[in-house]
Formats: sequence, structure tokens, C-alpha cells
Amino acid sequence: MYPYIHIPVLFTIHFFGRSLPVGGDIGTFGIMLWFAAVCAGWMLHLNFRRWKIDADAIGIIAVSTVAGVVGAKLWHVLEDPQALIHNPLAQLFDRAGFAWFGGLAAGILALIWQGRSYGIGRLAMLDLATAAAAVGYGVGRLGCLTSGDGDYGIPTKLPWGMAFPHGLVPTDPGVHVHPTPIYELIVALFIAWILWRRGSPQRPKPIGQLTGEYLVLSGIARFVVEFIRINPKIYWGMSNAQVASIGSVIAGLGLILWTRRHGAFQPLSAQPEAVPADSH
Repeated sequence: MYPYIHIPVLFTIHFFGRSLPVGGDIGTFGIMLWFAAVCAGWMLHLNFRRWKIDADAIGIIAVSTVAGVVGAKLWHVLEDPQALIHNPLAQLFDRAGFAWFGGLAAGILALIWQGRSYGIGRLAMLDLATAAAAVGYGVGRLGCLTSGDGDYGIPTKLPWGMAFPHGLVPTDPGVHVHPTPIYELIVALFIAWILWRRGSPQRPKPIGQLTGEYLVLSGIARFVVEFIRINPKIYWGMSNAQVASIGSVIAGLGLILWTRRHGAFQPLSAQPEAVPADSH
């Protein structure tokens, strides 16, 4: 694994008595996060195009990605408040340690805000971004794989088991573990394919239903993969992520039931202003 890629220092910027070298070690997690944002932006752009919506997909994804990273870091550090109080700067600026559900919550809030700003509607924007979110999550998991940041699984003797002796969170010598980021990439792409097909303009769904389906599918996927992850079991034999996954599934099912009773079926390309008042 390669947590960092070394680039020779090209030059140094001096300001306010401090030196900032341009170059050095660049984290592969950050590189893959950027690539995940690009893939998600392209998917959202394609969805906007087929729905004939004039909106800046790249800008929307950029804002949501930044919000998601901040949310993921805050969720992670707040899981251990004692460590945060003891050494806040080290916890907040550590390159490892991001919680997906914190990123999901912050990303949703960013999309809701932008949906209203663009006049698309809050729930409508979330529906349009579901396939993009699934793709972005799956590709982003490759950053966990390349950096070896501890998101791998428990030891295994399966032939595709991997070792992370030089990762940010190294495995023990000679130990091979489940490459759970690869599992999550495969499942995430499958979820994206399902949501893309179900989100076709030719078969419009009640506004908000795709968001509910995304919460259910992604919640189930995360709940299952946690059984072979190394995360500690805290609540009733479940990890933090599994408890959050149950909340995601419940919220998704509730949203699906609500939209089937109260949602509108108008294609967004035909009447973007016809989104129900409840979703604005």
C-alpha cells in the first residue's frame, strides 16, 4: 500500500515569516477523494442532462464533498470525546479517521441547501444525486485501500486477502485481511446502477422515493460489511456504523412511505417549480 506519494519540492512560498513547501508527501487518500468527487460530478452531470436541468453539477459536488469531509471528520472525533479534549489539534487534523455517516449527513445538508438555491427542490436534488453519491462513495473507498487507514476487514485465509504492513494503520506481519473497501466499491456501483435505472425520466417516481431507497440500500450494505470490519462492537454487539445503518434504513423506509402518500410524480424537466411545498 502507498499512503503517500512523494513529489520533490518544487519551490517554497514564504509568508508572514513561515515557509510553505510546494511538493513533498501527498496522501493517496486525498487523491482518491478528488477522483471520487470527479466521478460523482460526472454522474450528476449526466443525470441533470437527461432531466434537462440547467445546474452546475461540478460546483454542487465540490460543495457537498467539502461538507462531507468536514462532517466525516467531526463524526469520527466526536466518537471519542476524551481523546478530542486531550489533544484536539492532533485529532482534528489527523489524516486518518473519517466516519462515513458523518459525511453522509453533512453531504445531505449541503445538497438540500443547494437544491433550494437552484430552484430544484430539496428532496428533488437528493433524488438526482443518489446515483452520484453511490459512485462517489464506492470510488472514495479506494482511498482507504491505497492508504491502509484501518478500514480493512478481519483476518482471512481467502486467496484475495490483502496485507497492509505499511499502511497508516498497519496490519501485523504475515496477516492477510478482507479488502473490505473493494467489497464496498462493488456493492456501491451496483446500488448506483439500480438507482440510475429507477431514476429514469421515462419512469418518474414520487419525489423523495429514490432518496429513501438510497438510504435503505446503503444502510443495509454498510450494516452487512461491518460484520467483517475491524471496528469495535459497542452497542448490543454492534459497531457505531451498524447502529447508524439501522437509523439509515428506518429513515429511508419512512421517507418511502411518506412520498408514496404525499409525493408528486411530475418529471423534473417538465415542471421543476411543481415540487410540493413540503420538499422546499
